[in-house]
Amino acid sequence: MKQFFLVLSFLLPAMGLLAQSEKFNTAMQQQIAKMDGAMQNGSFGELANSFERIGDAEKNQWLPYYYAAYCQVMYSFTEKDKSKVDALADRAEALITKSETIAGTDNSEINVIKSMIASARLMVDPQTRWMQFGQVSASHLEKAKQMDPTNPRPVYLEGQSKFYTPAEFGGGKTVAAPLFEKALVMFDSFKPATQLHPAWGKAATQYFLSQCK
Repeated sequence: MKQFFLVLSFLLPAMGLLAQSEKFNTAMQQQIAKMDGAMQNGSFGELANSFERIGDAEKNQWLPYYYAAYCQVMYSFTEKDKSKVDALADRAEALITKSETIAGTDNSEINVIKSMIASARLMVDPQTRWMQFGQVSASHLEKAKQMDPTNPRPVYLEGQSKFYTPAEFGGGKTVAAPLFEKALVMFDSFKPATQLHPAWGKAATQYFLSQCK
């Protein structure tokens, strides 16, 4: 009987952790599934809040805050009132800092978000902010590529940057197209570490490539 209770004392905490893990995975998968339609229905702000709540509940998971930061910075890209963008970027920066703190170090995906945040700040006033935030964005993309050469997202974002840069400054559709083509090939072979790890970007890459033709 003592042996039974001893085994039970080990099993119960393990079963509790398993249930908690399944609850986390389900919650994350539900929110990740909503990201594809977020641009069309304008729900990036709501999704950012949902991911942040998951992060607050879990405490030791870096991915919820990563996705919260991603959704927050995407929300900033859709904000038409440029006077509000810096505050949204500040929020995204706070969230990605939380993600990085929990992860224990930065990684390729975290640097992708940092690059996007710098780009959001840049777009508030491209003429006066290019020198500062353009360099910050590019440096994070370069670091993201170095940390994981198989990651297609920094290549896609580099293409997007070239797409919006005037031809006289080294950008334009003809410069961007090969980067989008390269990113698509990389998306086809990229394997996320788990179902919860970042896999976004392929549809957007296809869209931008179609706009280059």
